[in-house]
Amino acid sequence: MMIKEFLQLLRNPRSRMMLISFPILELLLFGYAVTTDVKNIALAVYDQDNSVASRELASRFLQSGYFVLAGHLASDEEMRDSLDRENARAVLRIGSGFANDLGAGRTATVQLLVDGSISNTAGVVLSYSSRIVGQFSEELLEERWKKRLGTMPKAARVELETRAWFNEELTSRNFFVPAVIAAIVLLVSLMLTSMSVVREKEIGTMEQLLVTPIRPVEFILGKTIPCAMVCFADIALITAIAVFWFGVPVRGSLLLLLFATALFLLSSLGLGLLISTVSRTQQQAMMAAFLFYLPLFLLSGFVFPIANMPQVVQWLTLLNPMRFYLVALRGVFLKGIGINVLWPQLIAMTLIGVVTLTMASRKLKKTLE
Repeated sequence: MMIKEFLQLLRNPRSRMMLISFPILELLLFGYAVTTDVKNIALAVYDQDNSVASRELASRFLQSGYFVLAGHLASDEEMRDSLDRENARAVLRIGSGFANDLGAGRTATVQLLVDGSISNTAGVVLSYSSRIVGQFSEELLEERWKKRLGTMPKAARVELETRAWFNEELTSRNFFVPAVIAAIVLLVSLMLTSMSVVREKEIGTMEQLLVTPIRPVEFILGKTIPCAMVCFADIALITAIAVFWFGVPVRGSLLLLLFATALFLLSSLGLGLLISTVSRTQQQAMMAAFLFYLPLFLLSGFVFPIANMPQVVQWLTLLNPMRFYLVALRGVFLKGIGINVLWPQLIAMTLIGVVTLTMASRKLKKTLE
């Protein structure tokens, strides 16, 4: 059964593409295209004051490394049009009298208009802008004191020293690339396993298998073990590309990574078998696999934090094995933690996997009998 399954996997062009091309393409996509790093923000400047101070403030934005100049505006209509057409993601508006207010010791205000259609980017832009303006204001205050007193008076201050652990440069690539393993393992195992049994029904070889002396447990193992071996091969390929091409660190044990993957495969293979049992055609199996894949993907914490979800949805994620697998993946890759920390995730994946695979095996056994 295993030899037969391997031959079918390698002979089918769709399966070959899924086994080799898809994992590499998805990893490259997430490694290069998908990122939450906010940089090169298109900033338009609407300077109504046109003074040395206003130009200095605008240059601070452009020299920060976060913004690129999208043009200088001359009217409110151009400002609205620039945001409507997305020629600029933000507009720095400096009103007339800005330099006069600073010279007189009054509070001078500037306005930053941000495209809020992408809320995450807008929040980061506002944070960057507040820091730039705050630093500019502090330097003006120091300069004013030096002019009056000749020196800056000493005052009590609180300085925040920050340090990011595990992902020191806060690179989104290090966050996404390890999680791609979970996405690929889930999709490949679901697609291959869900089409394995229904393929026999569709091409008419199920009846031939039923008259052979093969037992149901041998049939199940013959169908699932090749899929599991393919998933492990994809993991080895993706891990090698992630480490040697993208430079993602692996600080933990690779044996623990393989062990966690084996536990995760219990549930994904079981779900695939269940889909294959109830489906009549490969097209139905493929659609059902994607129907299950999307909720598992979205409710796993891959991109969206589970803590931000409604409480009811957070309880539902406890039934999602991908949630626990992602914690194990990122823990092994980025944190270097061991089984003494990850044992709750391993137990959860074991329980979900045993229940899922048992249900699928019983359903398949009844079908074969």
